[in-house]
This record gives sequence, C-alpha cells and structure tokens, in this order.
Amino acid sequence: MIKNILFMLLISCFFVACSSGEQQDNQEEKVTDATEQNEKAPSQFGEPITQDGSMSYDDLLAKLAEVDSVNTKVSGTVSAVCKKKGCWMTIASENSDTEMRVKFKDYGFFVPKDIEGRKVIFEGKAYRDVTSVEELRHYAEDAGKSEEEIAAITEPEENYNFLASGVLLLDN
Repeated sequence: MIKNILFMLLISCFFVACSSGEQQDNQEEKVTDATEQNEKAPSQFGEPITQDGSMSYDDLLAKLAEVDSVNTKVSGTVSAVCKKKGCWMTIASENSDTEMRVKFKDYGFFVPKDIEGRKVIFEGKAYRDVTSVEELRHYAEDAGKSEEEIAAITEPEENYNFLASGVLLLDN
C-alpha cells in the first residue's frame, strides 16, 4: 500500500514538472514575440497616441504667440532628457533657440534617458509659464550640469512648457 502511494506521488511529481516546463517555454516564447514586435514599432509611453495630425514644434510656437495655452499633438526633436529618471525632456526649435520642457501627466511615465536627437510626437497641453530659480536649478541638476552652471541660475524664466499624456518615440 505504501509502495503504491509512493509510486503515485512520484508519477504526479513527474507530470507537474513536465507541465510547468511547458508553461515556462510558452512564456519565454511570448516574451520573445513581444520583444520582436516592440523592436519593429515606434516606442509608446503614457497614453496611446498616433502620428496623425501632429503639428511641428515651430508651428506650436507661432500658435502660443497668440494664446496662453492649447491642447494639441506636436512633433519635434529631443534636445535633452532628465538623466536621473527620464521624467522630462526638452524639445528644440529648428528656426530659433527656443526650447520647450515636456513633463509627463501625473508623473505617470518616463522616457528613455538616451534619446537626445531623436524625433518624438507628444500629445497634451502646451502653455506659457514662469519657472522659478529653484525649479530651474533642479532641472539643471537633473540634466547633469556642473555646480558652476547651476549657481549661475539667478533669475526666473518665462518659457514654454508641455504636459504630455502620451509620447511616441519615432525610429530615426
């Protein structure tokens, strides 16, 4: 009787081990498929957005000359990214030295820290604002600026900001 019970336990363990190995193989295949899919598609962060209907950053600057804020979708080139977390990025103008800081809605997502020079599309609210000295120094620290560069920030700045609900990182 004890031999039969031990035999049944041994067979049960064998089937459990085999089936869990199959499940692990299937999970590994799913992860590989998802990785391959992500390498083929643009990277998405935050809420899903498409490339359709975006305006250039320079067109947005012209629009913000007329209004204080606007909900829109914008395409541009990343000039800097927070080096600590990827919790903000700045977008450069092609026609001037005007940059826009893009933050992410509810601090709910981040972008890769190595995307300077990459094209992005982002959707949300653009607005003009005054940034305090304290906040400007914080951004400079996040960007990896030197102590001297940080100390040189002594005046608040009027600038353009964007609160993005979603970002699409395009392939170069």
